[in-house]
Amino acid sequence: MAGWFRRLLHKPKSSSVESLKSSHCASSSPSSSSSSSAKSSSSSPGTSLATSSISLSPVSAVDISASHSPRWDKSYDVCICHSEGDVELVSELVSYLEGQPESFRCFLQLRDAVPGSAVVTELCDAVQNSHCWVMLITPGFLQDPWCRYQMHQALAEAPMANGRTIPVLKDVDRKDYPRELRNIYYIYMALKEKSFRQIRDTVMRYLQELCQSSTKSME
Repeated sequence: MAGWFRRLLHKPKSSSVESLKSSHCASSSPSSSSSSSAKSSSSSPGTSLATSSISLSPVSAVDISASHSPRWDKSYDVCICHSEGDVELVSELVSYLEGQPESFRCFLQLRDAVPGSAVVTELCDAVQNSHCWVMLITPGFLQDPWCRYQMHQALAEAPMANGRTIPVLKDVDRKDYPRELRNIYYIYMALKEKSFRQIRDTVMRYLQELCQSSTKSME
């Protein structure tokens, strides 16, 4: 456990966005393998994407890491909302996302919250300064009022469920799935590695579509 904690503490802060942008811009065109997206299942909202297939996104030519990309308008690509009891699993997810070729920027409260700041301020800032929000819905999440609070803040920020809110269900029955999220498809975490890929693909798809929309508006 000490190993991953040391890696987290040495993660570059979001203030180094310029260096991250320059490193991406120095590379060649983006890999097609980093352009996959999750298909929605055909069943009703509030169902799992665990059995959905993953296909290459039609916007794969979009470079989300270009210097002019709207990706850099926010400090983080993903904010992870989780209970205190799920820190170890979330740390693995963050390490996975930050280790991807796109170097996804993640907000992890234990690591990135400013010491001395009010909890409410930090949670609201994390939501507002992130493109996407992963809700790790576990028994601990359902019992944690701060998790509920951050979930409501995310829904208020993007109430139309346009891909920014990513519910991930683990060890929770579907009947206990939060009513507020019933109009959003969730990822059911059965196999950890598969779920991590689905989360990564969902974030990637949103950023690609964001960049594509920005490009069209400039034409």
